[in-house]
Amino acid sequence: MVHKIFLAVLSILLVSGCQSAIEDAYFSMWDKIGVEKRDILVDRVEDAQDSQKDAQEEFADALEQFSALINFDGGELQDVYEALSDEYEDSKESAEEVSQRIDSIESVANSLFREWEEELELISNPSLRNDSANKLKTTKKRYDNLLSSMRKVEASMQPVLASFQNNVLYLKHNLNANAINALQGELNTIQTDVNALIKEMNQAIEESDSFISSIRGND
Repeated sequence: MVHKIFLAVLSILLVSGCQSAIEDAYFSMWDKIGVEKRDILVDRVEDAQDSQKDAQEEFADALEQFSALINFDGGELQDVYEALSDEYEDSKESAEEVSQRIDSIESVANSLFREWEEELELISNPSLRNDSANKLKTTKKRYDNLLSSMRKVEASMQPVLASFQNNVLYLKHNLNANAINALQGELNTIQTDVNALIKEMNQAIEESDSFISSIRGND
């Protein structure tokens, strides 16, 4: 019954185009069956951590394959190129997954903070209300730091992907030793960019751990 009501409400909200109302209605449905926004937020932050760890591996594998191609010294050149192309596609998919996870975090966090602010007005005890307001302010600040670090990772992935794509497409149309020699200088640049990206991902993962700990009341 709850599910049917939710679908009806969701249909109306979709027509009206009110994104925040859609988010609130969706998470309210979960509230009704005992799953709080706070718990959903933690789960989604953990999912984003996992997606970033997967992305680290994919980008590192792509870099390794690019290095193998640049240092090609015999064998089937087509096979090495195809392996690089596959690694690029895997990296692209992992980057899209990271972006989706970040968006899902933002969705539930916005709904959680809207609810928190509304409920502050219902606390009649000034001391309790002030304490809750301060906790909201602290949580928002930590969340902003987390989101900023994740969005930084998201942005940093794009130029690396663009470099991989440029090289893959160039090699696709010029698959010979001369083309590989022409890309020798690309390796150091891509290697530097990938290493910087992995470092940023590690920082975002650490921010995630800190945020999760604070949400769970361990900090």
